[in-house]
Amino acid sequence: VASDVDALCACKILQALFQCDHVQYTLVPVSGWQELETAFLEHKDQIKLLVKQDDDLDVPAYDDIFRDEEDEEEDSENESDGSEPSEKRRRFEEVFKCVFFSFRQEILFDYEQYEYHGTSSAMVMFDLAWIMSKDLNDMLWWAIVGLTDQWIQDKITQMKYVTDIGILQRHVSRHNHRNEDEENSLSIDCMRIAFEYDLRLALYQHWSLYESLCNTSYTSASLKLWSVQGQKRLQEFLADMGLPLKQVKQKFNSMDISLKENLREMIEESANKFGMKDLRVQTFSIHFGYKNKFLASDIVYATASLMENIEKEGPETDNFIKALDSLSRGNLDKLHQGLDLAKKQLRAIQQTVASCICTNLVISQGPFLYCSLMEGTPDVKLFSKPVSLCLLSKYLLKSFVCSTKNKRCKLLPLVMAAPMDVEQGTVIMMGIPPETESSDKKNFFGRAFEKAAESTNSRTLHNHFDMSIIELKTEDRSKFLDALISLLS
Repeated sequence: VASDVDALCACKILQALFQCDHVQYTLVPVSGWQELETAFLEHKDQIKLLVKQDDDLDVPAYDDIFRDEEDEEEDSENESDGSEPSEKRRRFEEVFKCVFFSFRQEILFDYEQYEYHGTSSAMVMFDLAWIMSKDLNDMLWWAIVGLTDQWIQDKITQMKYVTDIGILQRHVSRHNHRNEDEENSLSIDCMRIAFEYDLRLALYQHWSLYESLCNTSYTSASLKLWSVQGQKRLQEFLADMGLPLKQVKQKFNSMDISLKENLREMIEESANKFGMKDLRVQTFSIHFGYKNKFLASDIVYATASLMENIEKEGPETDNFIKALDSLSRGNLDKLHQGLDLAKKQLRAIQQTVASCICTNLVISQGPFLYCSLMEGTPDVKLFSKPVSLCLLSKYLLKSFVCSTKNKRCKLLPLVMAAPMDVEQGTVIMMGIPPETESSDKKNFFGRAFEKAAESTNSRTLHNHFDMSIIELKTEDRSKFLDALISLLS
């Protein structure tokens, strides 16, 4: 199982299906291709299920469609070898074969050049459970969390997200309607999923509204909160809503009920005045009993933070198991622990972004923007983890686009680097596509990194499942970047 929230959700659904049929299994967490290969070699005798990824896009080979020349010759025995129709046919086939191979290579090149994400793994697993008539409300919730993870990490387009939300909404209506039978009403009381339009504010129901506004990438970038002028705009925004500072700076649960009743409408109305027209988002919430309510995004942030927790040293499998357990509704203590860690993670990301913008660490390298965190930067250890580095990179690029006046720079992708292992002298580097409304979320940095490493003999490790994340020797960074610039220019 890979180390991301969507994979964990898919794993939970698959575990539940195995338990339904009393199937024994071995769970092995893997963080990259090397660990996957090791796990496969160790357990290959036990593997009964393989998911095949077809790299050829089902593009057929020539011989799969057309008969070979020997068959052609057998069919044309009655024709004379030197006849004019036979010669024309042979020449036509040669030309057609060249065109076919050229077209096939072009399709495969376009496919392999870019990296992009399809349907959430958790949604695929839920579809499997639904087809088998074994889908449960818990499985549906895990599918929702898996999709939300893709959206938070900006892996899919807004159109794809809205489409998949619509698919899941129909399942939510099917699983969470109220019947008069006692058993169903009991399950509603225990666990209920609801579709709703909510605010695009991270963890605001488990934090203070002020902290959430300051540490959400969308609002922070839109208001430019790293600047003095941005802080003034935040005060104006709160004043426009008519919310006292005393109220917004205390925990959301402690705010006056009269303010909370119309809070979403008040925030949305003021947000439109301040240019934040996308502050409302389609999502789902879950109720455990009468007290505990969580948004799908809350679960994503909490689970990801538990998985990349750096506060306690120990084997990474411990973090994996805690993150997996936090997805079960019987482990609310671990979920709350994850929420606390997520707040620290979001604060660290916001402070690092503010530092990078204010000290002009984001520089244009021609075909892309580049930012490198130095050893000794606060919370730099956190950003040696792929999910945290991804969130930081997305947040930083969004903030830079909002802050720069250079129209060309607004359309550039970003390459982000952070120290990985000081003793071994390595850095972790990732590339993300441009921050544009029309972006199709296709990432070309995976192939570009490979080409740049090959041309310079740079010592790199392409071990992550996400091809746009690599590990690189620090002393090879300069020549690697030079090659990447010339390759993309």
